[in-house]
Amino acid sequence: MERKIYSVFVRMTLVLVMAALLSTIILASANISFAASGQKRTQTMTRTSAVEHTENQIKQLQGALNITEAQQPLWNNMTQVMRENAKDMDALNKERAEQTVPMNAVEHMKFHSQVTQSHLSQMNKLIPPFEAFYDSLSDQQKNITNIVFRTGKYGRSKRK
Repeated sequence: MERKIYSVFVRMTLVLVMAALLSTIILASANISFAASGQKRTQTMTRTSAVEHTENQIKQLQGALNITEAQQPLWNNMTQVMRENAKDMDALNKERAEQTVPMNAVEHMKFHSQVTQSHLSQMNKLIPPFEAFYDSLSDQQKNITNIVFRTGKYGRSKRK
């Protein structure tokens, strides 16, 4: 009896493993065929621009922090750099989107390297005004800011 249960268990396991393997192969080939077809993303898959994303972050963070008049100039300096960085990123993405010839794998890696370098440059520009603004925050505002950076959630935090 025990041997029969073991035999059924082994067969079921083999069937499940085979089904998982076939599913993986089918899904992988579907993704490769989609990539090879050179089709563009659909409207529902398009991203928001960096400028739109940045504006949303600024509004949500501003609402969460209750920035004082004394902090406003530091906030304005920081958000100006954020907006400039977003415009630069949108320009880089637009330049890439306007290329009519598809990139090969090496060109694709070089483009991602360029994006990474741009992100690094933008962070280096943002850190000084952000640090000055952060230093001006109250302990409660710093706590909110820390939560936002830790969780990525903007807006009023339900956690106190």
